[in-house]
Amino acid sequence: MPIHIQVPLTQDAIKNLKAGDSVLISGVIYTARDAAHERMVESYQKGEGFPININRQLIYYAGPCPAKPGEVIGSCGPTTAGRMDKFTPLLLDNGLSAMLGKGSRTKEVVEAIKRNTAVYFGAIGGAGALIAQCITEAEVVAYDDLGTEAIRKLTVKDLPAVVLIDCEGNDLYVTGQTMYKQE
Repeated sequence: MPIHIQVPLTQDAIKNLKAGDSVLISGVIYTARDAAHERMVESYQKGEGFPININRQLIYYAGPCPAKPGEVIGSCGPTTAGRMDKFTPLLLDNGLSAMLGKGSRTKEVVEAIKRNTAVYFGAIGGAGALIAQCITEAEVVAYDDLGTEAIRKLTVKDLPAVVLIDCEGNDLYVTGQTMYKQE
């Protein structure tokens, strides 16, 4: 049975999630890929802050396709999280609570997840059209010049995901491979 979670996330909600849990995410989340992450970090390092409030927030690593007439958004599947790994510890250390993407994370990101009581969710690559059905509102809120990689504010209802790395550093990519090798 999936766990229903609401964004912004509370520390208690994060602490109750374990690697391998199925979740349904609802609330406001933001999309950002590598180009947006780079700009966010540059802006922060210049003392300008972030273009969005990341406190207790979830960033979805996605670059949605343009919406067809009558639709809120086009296909909106996850991108590989590793592209954001060099930027992620800084964001986590400044209040970000969760990320949603696909693929494994570096040791530095796992340590930042543990240090900040955060969580990394995974979505199924190739399921972007299905994920788009969970998005009820979408608007560009920063870096419009980046096109599909602009930061978007999304309102989502029951977006399906899996906890890939919990706040204790348990990593489904590691435990899953270990279980497979034992059989």
